[in-house]
Amino acid sequence: MTKSTRISGSDLPLLRVRPPGPISAAMGARLHSVESRNVTFVGPEWPVFWSEAVGSNVLDVDGNIYIDLTSAFGVALLGHANESVLSGMDESSSFIHGMGDIHPPEPKLALLEKLAHFSPWPDAKVILSTGGSEAVEAALKTAALGSGRPGVIAFQGAYHGLTAGSLSATPRPHFRSLFEEKIYGGVSFAPFPDPLRDSSPNGQASLEAVRLALLEGAPNGDPIGSIIIEPVQARGGVRIPPDGFMTKLSEIAAESGVLLIADEIMTGMGRCGAPFASSVLGLKPDIVVVGKALGGGLPISACIAPSHIMDAWPASTGEAIHTSTFLGHPLSCTVAAAVLDAIQLQKIPDQASWLGKSLLEGLREQLAGVAGIVDIRGLGLLLGIEFVEEGGLSPDRGRGARIAEEALAEGLILLPGGDHGHVLELTPSASLTEAQAEYAVDTIASVIRRTP
Repeated sequence: MTKSTRISGSDLPLLRVRPPGPISAAMGARLHSVESRNVTFVGPEWPVFWSEAVGSNVLDVDGNIYIDLTSAFGVALLGHANESVLSGMDESSSFIHGMGDIHPPEPKLALLEKLAHFSPWPDAKVILSTGGSEAVEAALKTAALGSGRPGVIAFQGAYHGLTAGSLSATPRPHFRSLFEEKIYGGVSFAPFPDPLRDSSPNGQASLEAVRLALLEGAPNGDPIGSIIIEPVQARGGVRIPPDGFMTKLSEIAAESGVLLIADEIMTGMGRCGAPFASSVLGLKPDIVVVGKALGGGLPISACIAPSHIMDAWPASTGEAIHTSTFLGHPLSCTVAAAVLDAIQLQKIPDQASWLGKSLLEGLREQLAGVAGIVDIRGLGLLLGIEFVEEGGLSPDRGRGARIAEEALAEGLILLPGGDHGHVLELTPSASLTEAQAEYAVDTIASVIRRTP
């Protein structure tokens, strides 16, 4: 699939008007009149409307060129409009729907075999979905069936999705408060270990909270059958657990007979320097959830587990008890298979490791001694800069969001993270060039210094 583009993917920013330009502003007003107001924030400085995206570049409708340091929520790990993705779309362009759980499309089988091979287990089985929240739902159901106990332990700061089941494991009040009466009450929340604020070795305080929840059961009385955790809390502020924590957590889960779910939707597919971040941090999951980068821009996700766990599901009798209309969508499956091939052939985990290390070193060098920064951290191409109020460790609420807004005017697309918007999050693609990386580091440092 060849298309004439106005951006190369390796361009530096070029701003013709201050964003959002007049066309984006007009589109924002139109959007606000037809989309439910709970979805897209529309303000005087936000958003810009994309016209095109290639590599690490985005072109907006006003002709501004940006460097995308979000890779669109981590999806475009290979880069926007990656050749592997485009060739997969070309290959399947005349086959765009099937009957996933009745008469499956051939690309579904091809992808499942590749995913099973890519997974941590030689006998893996897979449930496909279209989005991350759906895959988490599948994982929670699988764990309940596999353990025989419905209760769950999740962690403060986690983000697992906003559908009913995944929301039950997502503790942020902003997302939950309107729906508390409809949320499953069988989830206990343990603190996620924070090396900056918890001096106990290996995140011991968090581990003790997990042990207590295992003994007491869930708030509604259900016995605990699973623990769900992100190896690195991404939207939660790029929170990286201390050395040894994930190993100890894995041991506790195994000793207690509960199933450990690794939510690798953001951290998987090579972003953190390995196919799965779990392996880097010592986590030994029983179930893995992937999405985002798997589809390279098309909607697809997966819940993966070894056969002895996945076979807790009853065999289909012709009426699947967990499915969806677009399960195994042929176009998404063809592209996802091409993405898996590209991740391995292009050695994306290695690229993510050295590029992330370069960005981390550059940011630490440029921002050394800057007031209000308590930590600059990262694992591969998942990085965060945390801001606190001077003289303490209280989050500097909203500073990450303010910096992201100012950086947009300098040609960088960034997002805030953390429960209080006090972290600046970077999840760039592996296609980021050296020149783009240097521009990004210099510009971020400049914007931070002038943005309280």
